[in-house]
Amino acid sequence: MIVTGGGTGIGAATARLLREGGHRVVVSGRRPEPLERLEREIGALAYPSDVGDPEAAEGLVRTAIAAYGRLDGLVLNAGIGRSGAVGDLSLEDWDEVMRTNVTGPLLLLRAAIPHLLEARGSVVAVASVSALRNGVGNAVYATSKAALLQLCRSLAVDYGRQGLRANTVCPSWVRSEMADRRMARFAAEAELKDPGVESAYEEATRILPMGRAGEPREVAEAIGWLLSPAASYVNGAVLTVDGGATALDPGTLAFDYRIAPRGGDED
Repeated sequence: MIVTGGGTGIGAATARLLREGGHRVVVSGRRPEPLERLEREIGALAYPSDVGDPEAAEGLVRTAIAAYGRLDGLVLNAGIGRSGAVGDLSLEDWDEVMRTNVTGPLLLLRAAIPHLLEARGSVVAVASVSALRNGVGNAVYATSKAALLQLCRSLAVDYGRQGLRANTVCPSWVRSEMADRRMARFAAEAELKDPGVESAYEEATRILPMGRAGEPREVAEAIGWLLSPAASYVNGAVLTVDGGATALDPGTLAFDYRIAPRGGDED
């Protein structure tokens, strides 16, 4: 198995779960330190790389095949975000996000497909609820995740008859280094009474039906199931792992009198 963005968050949790199940795993990411730590802790093979580089993407697949002889699964988890409305985005931010979130997966898939077909393997892309619903100042991230979702569905359509399955998970807020940084900025921008990251998570998730952020392991469990034979007839699916976020009609929130406006007085 290959897991990109494997050093922290959902990627690291997925690598741990796969290793617990006896799978041989290669973890990839831009930062060597968390990958090497995971290599020591769970025995995953670390391959620091930027898979937005064609040579790095091909090298990652070659390394997995050289080490283990086959490739049964690929988790496309590497991703970045940049804030901004359409009229405010710099082309540099647009290019960087699209290169990492869309072009990188494409390059890796092109290198991996022959081996995945030989093994009748499986792909899981980690998109986001932003692929399905949008938010303020989220133009490039949402666009990139919607593109990733359709890239994965294209795999299902084009290669399903050859035994390749490809599915997508769409998480909402999940505790990770990336989400922690966004929450820290939110806490400062919103001038919350308690400016800490925990209060920001509480504020951002309190309208969700489950009222909390997810944990990386909760998403990893969904990924592990989609990779497994238990999901043998699941292909081209989009699984929301979002605490009910996409089930909620925002037009009804005004009728939930338990929710006070931010900064308002509470009884």
